[in-house]
Amino acid sequence: MTLLLAIGIGFVAGLRSMTAPAVVAWAALLGLIHLEGSPLSFMGSSWAVGFFTLAALAEFVVDLLPQTPARTAPGPLIARIVTGGLGGCCLALEGGKAILLGALCGAIGGVAGAFIGYRARIGLVKALGVSDAIVAMVEDLIAVGMGFLFVSRL
Repeated sequence: MTLLLAIGIGFVAGLRSMTAPAVVAWAALLGLIHLEGSPLSFMGSSWAVGFFTLAALAEFVVDLLPQTPARTAPGPLIARIVTGGLGGCCLALEGGKAILLGALCGAIGGVAGAFIGYRARIGLVKALGVSDAIVAMVEDLIAVGMGFLFVSRL
């Protein structure tokens, strides 16, 4: 179950690269996951929560700008792999699994989330005939909700 949750938090990173680490940092700060005494203990610090929360909020805004590259472009995709891997490491550590395996699962989830989210967003905009911004804001809410669901299941 732990590795599925690592894939799940990676999927969240695929949707919104900074939402996954923000949710994990909040979970660590609130005691939902325990990273104390590990190399990942910084994720439960107030500065990590502040940094990742501000980064996630900024990403919600930047995502709406027309010049923002697709999440499947090399730079944004690498960011999703890295943040998905970080989230996967944290969940694997909490669940007693190898952190490298958690990182791999999170990274795989990040790639899957990026491509599935991209195709879903394009398809929904066309099928529903609504603006991209509306679909993007719903996607923001889905990413946050899924993230908190995954970190609360350990």
